Amino acid sequence: MPKTKVQKKEILNVLKQKMADMKSAVFVNFSGIPVKEINDLRNICKEENISYIVAKKTLLKKALSEYGLSDIQDDYFSGEVATVIGFEDEVKPAKLVSVFAKEHEKMKILGGVLEGALIDEGKVKFLAKLPSKPELLAQAVGSLAAPLSGLVQVLSGNLRNLVYVLSAIGEKK
Repeated sequence: MPKTKVQKKEILNVLKQKMADMKSAVFVNFSGIPVKEINDLRNICKEENISYIVAKKTLLKKALSEYGLSDIQDDYFSGEVATVIGFEDEVKPAKLVSVFAKEHEKMKILGGVLEGALIDEGKVKFLAKLPSKPELLAQAVGSLAAPLSGLVQVLSGNLRNLVYVLSAIGEKK
């Protein structure tokens, strides 16, 4: 059943709102994947505060052009296209889709949006290999703390050696 103009306008408004709030998005072709498995992906997305939206390609292109990405070729979106939009972390949607695509060979990553620019499939897969933001922050803190803990160990080692020397002198006397 075709959508009415009101329904299309509502879908377009939802897409524009989500794109205004997004950190990143990934476009996937989900042709040939059973509905049950797509619903599993939707549930995982919901748990991770990620939107999974299926809209007509013309509405998606229109929303992207209003977002500032008007240089999309007609062949960029092939098959049945879904948009996976992340609001908290730039890496989460790419990781989620990449893991799902490994389990379901029929799912194809088409590209995405990162920092207001279109990215291709290769960049999405590269993004999926990056650690998440909390992991990167933990690595940065560990790198900053390592020299300090080394300094503390060196200084405490000198004090420890002084105590050993003094105790050895005390045992001699």
